[in-house]
Amino acid sequence: MKLASIPAHLPFLDHLAARWIKAAGHDPQAMGEGTIVLPGRRAARALTEAFLRQMDGRSMLLPRIMPIGALDETELGLAPCGGADALALPPAVPAMTRLAMLTLLVLKADNAFGTRPTLDQAWPLARALAELMDEAEWAGVNLRERLPDAVQENHAEHWQTILQFLGIVTEEWPKWLHAQGLVNPVARQVALLESQARLWRSMGEQGQAAPLWAAGFTHAMAPTAQALRAILSCPGGKVILPGLDTLMPPAVFAALPDSHPQAGLSHLLAALETRREDVEVWDAPGGQPERAAVLSRIMLPAAALDDWALPGPVALPHVSRFEAADQQEEAVAISMVMRHALEQPGHRVALVTPDRGLAARVATELERWGILADDSAGATLADTPAAVLLRLVAQMVDSRFAPVALLSVLKHPLVACGLAPGVCRASARLLERAVLRGPSPAPGFAGLCAAVRDRLEPKREKDRLRITEGESADRPFGPEPLPAFMERLARCLAPVLGWEQADGAELAAGPGMRHQAGVPDLLAALIATVERLASMEGEEAATRLWKGEDGSLLASRLSELMLATEVLPPQPPAVLDGLLSAVLAQERVATRRGNNPQALHPRVLIWGLFEARLQTAETVILGGLSEGVWPPAPDAGPWMSRPMRQRAGLPPPEQAVGQAAHDFFATAAAAEHVVLSSARRRDGAPVVPARWLSRLDAFLAGWGGRVPEHPVLSWLAQLDQPQGPAQPVPPPRPLPDVALRPRRLSVTEIETWMRDPYAIYARHILRLDPLPELEEGADASDYGMIVHDALEHWVRLHGVDWPVDAEHRLVQVFQASLAGQALRPALHAWWAPRLERIAHWVAQAEQKRRATHGTPQAILTEIAGAVVVPDAPGGPFRLVGRADRVELGAQGRVIVQDYKTGMLPTTRDVLSGWSPQLPLEAAMLLRGGFAAAPGVTAIDGLIYWRLTGGAEPGGEVAVASKEHESLTDLAEQTWQSLLERIAAYDQPEQPYLSHPHPGQEPRFADYARLARVPEWNTGRAEPDA
Repeated sequence: MKLASIPAHLPFLDHLAARWIKAAGHDPQAMGEGTIVLPGRRAARALTEAFLRQMDGRSMLLPRIMPIGALDETELGLAPCGGADALALPPAVPAMTRLAMLTLLVLKADNAFGTRPTLDQAWPLARALAELMDEAEWAGVNLRERLPDAVQENHAEHWQTILQFLGIVTEEWPKWLHAQGLVNPVARQVALLESQARLWRSMGEQGQAAPLWAAGFTHAMAPTAQALRAILSCPGGKVILPGLDTLMPPAVFAALPDSHPQAGLSHLLAALETRREDVEVWDAPGGQPERAAVLSRIMLPAAALDDWALPGPVALPHVSRFEAADQQEEAVAISMVMRHALEQPGHRVALVTPDRGLAARVATELERWGILADDSAGATLADTPAAVLLRLVAQMVDSRFAPVALLSVLKHPLVACGLAPGVCRASARLLERAVLRGPSPAPGFAGLCAAVRDRLEPKREKDRLRITEGESADRPFGPEPLPAFMERLARCLAPVLGWEQADGAELAAGPGMRHQAGVPDLLAALIATVERLASMEGEEAATRLWKGEDGSLLASRLSELMLATEVLPPQPPAVLDGLLSAVLAQERVATRRGNNPQALHPRVLIWGLFEARLQTAETVILGGLSEGVWPPAPDAGPWMSRPMRQRAGLPPPEQAVGQAAHDFFATAAAAEHVVLSSARRRDGAPVVPARWLSRLDAFLAGWGGRVPEHPVLSWLAQLDQPQGPAQPVPPPRPLPDVALRPRRLSVTEIETWMRDPYAIYARHILRLDPLPELEEGADASDYGMIVHDALEHWVRLHGVDWPVDAEHRLVQVFQASLAGQALRPALHAWWAPRLERIAHWVAQAEQKRRATHGTPQAILTEIAGAVVVPDAPGGPFRLVGRADRVELGAQGRVIVQDYKTGMLPTTRDVLSGWSPQLPLEAAMLLRGGFAAAPGVTAIDGLIYWRLTGGAEPGGEVAVASKEHESLTDLAEQTWQSLLERIAAYDQPEQPYLSHPHPGQEPRFADYARLARVPEWNTGRAEPDA
């Protein structure tokens, strides 16, 4: 018989090779006569390996194995039938050129689609348009003729607009191709297939009996079906189908929906004008025929589900399943299953999944056991190191050298800036510590350089330490001095810095103007910048960037892109990142972890669906079985809706679901052991299991069964777990030597010492300062600094005087203080009215106080002071502080005042000593700690001003105590508590505990993660104070 089918439970390629060898009479020379046509290159390579397995190492001549998409044009040209036509075919339009020209057409549509697309948005639309053209070519649909009938009058207006655009494209595109002497790639491939079909048909007419087999086709467009019919016309021609279901009722088989795994085979048989009964079944011992029969029943369409109630096979031998919590747990579990399968000698294990993220996670997890897996689908070109660097540089320029974007470039593994990589990395970290941590510099490279110059002259000791400390982490490398490094960076970035300078000139010329240039010029400048950044001592940048298979492919694609985009209008640099992502994301390149192909484990395989077709292994794991992943969501594309495609005669999008279903069925039926894997959540959102798993559960439940659970989840529960029950982690109890304990603290740090002693230990003994965040926004502390600066300036300017127009002048002082800060315009506009309200409130509060208590003798502002405790057990202890305001009244009244722009401490905390700042400042006054206010013997007021600028711009809270006769007594009591604390921590056995008093934790705990508070805080026992 001319048509045959290898049952789904048998390994297709191995059985095909065995049949070919048998047909050749096991003659090694006769085996080399004939041709086998396969759907793709991957199947062709796999068939070669299958022949080697069947011959068990014995020598043989291989037949010609030919992928149908790689026809030999030379052979066709020399053939007596159809050769002239093959040689006369125009060349195919280069893929990049076609996309660039279609992108130009999309851009010319301007606002026709509602909004004007940018280049990076238009390129994906052009790609979808090219795919639509290819589909039409394969289906034999003339879009120019069929489009007018594709949209009904009651369709939405935007579909009418899209139809008009497609009409223009289908009118103009053939004219452009003809003018260039080119054809669409698929049109050329279809013509070659037609020529090949004529050649095969001619061979049949001439009676050539050499074997000509076509194998592995599960569906076929019209040109492929024509070629298969030509093969069947040859005396030695055969078509071998994979896994044809011969038991399905004929009526059901003839009316299968496109989403069914057998739908493609049903359509193929119809195209070959052959009945299913005419297909010979090449059965053989082995495999799991009962499992294949059960899977076939499970996949039946809705109209045939009454078969589920009939007696028949219901067992699924050697099939198990697990459902992980999320993608990461699924990846770890799959890696454990693969690791376990390798314990059987000679046992191959394969993961089959369309989810490239899951495949990458599994490959990473396998490295835990030193297993390097061969991920045959490779990685996208956009994710290769050089491509990532190109995109990062584009993002950096678009962000105007924002800190995060800049550091992403400087810390990329390929960047060296002409230095040794370690020196470059150390210099980048120095730039980060000294300049980029905290509020962002002004936008642009000039703003960055100005920030560097400013930070090189630190005004505060803390800023100086940020520059000098941390260099030990860079050893054995040392950073280049920042001025020299910035000059070096400017030279590396010179090709793109011109964009910024042009932007400045054009913005000055008119609003809304941005620098634009031709896309090839933009790409050339970007590539030149990347090459300068990648240069290093002893190795040229080109060698580092463009080496290897991925580098070579990237260089080739960039060259094609630069040539193709010459037709596009000038563009701003902002489109480069999106353009590169759109262009490079569709390309895939083979990746080899560790850059050593020989290190790959020969029995561990990771396949995408296309790579897995016609292949199998002893254990196969089907991963990512979730709706929207496997099977994919049907997608009609952006250019035509589902009804439009149907009216135009294009294939329905459900065909992709049908092919995915066939991949599931064939892979699950052929392997010895099958593991089905899914996750309950993806990217934090719940997902629905694949429809085939739901059908499987429903079918087996009806017969009182279920798919056995794979034990991997129990293994997973033991992975990375300690021996025995969980042991609670005790809080840290550091006991540094008394000589190392701090002998100087500020009044604000005393509260921290009480609430979180560990923070004092970390800051003063370990000398760990928390790093500011990158691109840190202005926060409440900046707002408080503006308020303090304005009030200090006012008091120093006027003292106890009170001008007639004081309220107006005070507003001006606040405005000047705000103007002195480099803030974002939006934040400036937000804070300005709040500060003005604070100024009005302060003026009114001051007038009210003077009316009640008279004009003070002196007002001291931001005065620094210190008091030494000479007889502390560990040696002299120095308390320092800075008082916001000390008012010396006319009758000897002394008022200590503090400004707060955030939350005020409660009076209870002040009186009980948990918020001791103001009482300690009062105690320092009583001890002559402030030289500007000598001879203070009593305290008459402790006052907080809460200055928010909100609906209530300000408020005054005076500390009062019924338990103390006077505020002087409160100050003395607080001082005594401090002495006791100093004495306690001067004892070697006193630890610096973290958050020792539940309910009295600090509002801002910079060292909570260092102290691992979340690990021990829950259910802790009360520690000693």
